[in-house]
Amino acid sequence: MSVPMMFWNLSLLGQVTVEGATGGAAAGIRSIWDFAVKGGPMMIPIALCSLAAGTVILERLVSLRRRNIIPPGFLPGLTKTLDEDGDNRTEALEYCRNNGSPVANIFAAGIKKLGGSVELVEKYIEEAGQREIFKLRKYLRLLSVVASTAPLMGLLGTIFGMIVAFQTVATSGGALGKAELLAKGIYQAMISTAGGLMLALPVLIAYHYFCAKIDRLVSEMDLMTVEFVEEYAESHLDFVTRTPTLRATEADDAEHEGDTKITASASA
Repeated sequence: MSVPMMFWNLSLLGQVTVEGATGGAAAGIRSIWDFAVKGGPMMIPIALCSLAAGTVILERLVSLRRRNIIPPGFLPGLTKTLDEDGDNRTEALEYCRNNGSPVANIFAAGIKKLGGSVELVEKYIEEAGQREIFKLRKYLRLLSVVASTAPLMGLLGTIFGMIVAFQTVATSGGALGKAELLAKGIYQAMISTAGGLMLALPVLIAYHYFCAKIDRLVSEMDLMTVEFVEEYAESHLDFVTRTPTLRATEADDAEHEGDTKITASASA
């Protein structure tokens, strides 16, 4: 996304410059390549950063699609796999592994701990969620770095261009009053600045767009896990804690029945 936008802007800027120029440094520009070359050596790292940022943007656009993070049929399928008391954990874990999505990995961590305390289930879900959020934010730091450094690289190119301009004036005889001797260096300075800004703006927009999208997905997954804990973790814990009590009651009844038989035999 950033690479096409950058070169499209450079193309428009180059066309305007060529149409408005009467000679000098701009007269030889007939393509985007010529325009970039006139920007000086700092256009090389700017172009490399644009390629890296464009690759990351395309990869994140594909990876962060909602159906890849939260598949539409995941939760209904998991609900059908788990029985009412959450005892069908083996099939549920297999279902999550086969799905392989981030939300499936989070639910798998909670399913493994069903039967423990609610706090334990929530802890494992939270830890799994942190791991998945880290994966969702993969490569976004690169976009942040490119957006921050591209204007600085353009500024550095501006400094280099001004150095070239004044060096030309200083080393040329009779340079006083000849502004055309400054044109080449100033032209290089302006192109590098424009290149850095045209790269930084779309990359910065893409970075914040992806951050906002990740926040929305995380919020949705958080709501799903809260409902899961309330529906399965707490009910399964109640089932587990009730079972030993019922068994103890049955054992007490059996023991009482045995004592009654012994007393009856003794009386006979």
